[in-house]
Amino acid sequence: MKYFLIAGEASGDLHAAHLMQALRGADPAAQFRCFGGDAMQAAGGLLLCHYRHLAYMGFVPVILHLRTILRGMAACRRAIAEWRPDAVILVDYPGFNLKMARYVRAHALCPVFYYISPKIWAWKEGRIRAIRRDVSRLYSILPFEKDFFEGRHGYPVTYVGNPTVDEVDAYCRSHGRPVPDGQTVALLPGSRRQEIRDNLSRMLRAATPLLGEGARLVVAAAPAMPLGFYDDIIGRAGVDASRVRVVAGQTYAVLSHAQAALVTSGTATLETALFGVPQVVCYYVACGRFVSLLRRWLLKVPYVSLVNLVCGREVVPELVADGMTVDNVRRHLRPLLSDTPERRAMLAGYASMAERLGDPGAPARAAADIVARLRQSQG
Repeated sequence: MKYFLIAGEASGDLHAAHLMQALRGADPAAQFRCFGGDAMQAAGGLLLCHYRHLAYMGFVPVILHLRTILRGMAACRRAIAEWRPDAVILVDYPGFNLKMARYVRAHALCPVFYYISPKIWAWKEGRIRAIRRDVSRLYSILPFEKDFFEGRHGYPVTYVGNPTVDEVDAYCRSHGRPVPDGQTVALLPGSRRQEIRDNLSRMLRAATPLLGEGARLVVAAAPAMPLGFYDDIIGRAGVDASRVRVVAGQTYAVLSHAQAALVTSGTATLETALFGVPQVVCYYVACGRFVSLLRRWLLKVPYVSLVNLVCGREVVPELVADGMTVDNVRRHLRPLLSDTPERRAMLAGYASMAERLGDPGAPARAAADIVARLRQSQG
């Protein structure tokens, strides 16, 4: 069968690639075309458009690049209509993907499956109407989402487990269990240019004093982001570049040896927790006080990190908007570098989180369900 997949950022590209591998296991004749990234191409998909040409976040960037985004949407619609796939599979990226779902449903082209459901429990809850209308089946990767969609909205979803569990488990099986070296502080400042610039400079200033105490700072660079970009930020932060190591494509290797980490919100918080690395979640936003005030009105959840959301309580500290100051970050980081009550409590919380997420196998479970539904519909 023919599968058309759409992902809009690095984590979605990786998750989609693993789903493609699982689909090929369930359907050896599977063919793939995609709007996505390098991982999806490496998994055997014909890459029609790279996500870096369309991945714009925030009101101003979207307005400035609106023509490019609209051209990308038109190209995606044409590609789907011309190829006539047996299924369209959407991976997160709701601003783009829900519009594609509407097009496919309106033209009765094929079933639409959504892998990694949009986070409408956090904001834009009204999108449930589009999901209900246009999506054939929704696959959840966070356990609390099932209660949200089914209990609150009466919309059935399938919880398949979390693909990050699979990815970390696969890495640990091939490289061995994580072994903290007692010195490495990992800095994971995000994947987009502006958030990296905002977060990394403050992370560096918070962690630099630890260099005199034997710490080693390692920055995990985002895919396709030039290393010179990080060097420039390090220089502007007034940090000796020779004291900071920047590595690309080795985030798991960094985490497997890290004693503690400073992490932006997102999938990285989950990855850090699954590696058993105590962390401080920090995300700088300009006009922090105003944003913190708006957060109470716009966000429907009490936390921004996936660790805390899965556990339903604060396991890791969240320093967001005006809460992310150099002094605050440093104050929360220090206790995590040695065997303290704060470190032990966080590791216990990680164990609870892992239990709630469940066993590996998310891509395989989703793929098996998709293929079974397609074969049933095709008789």
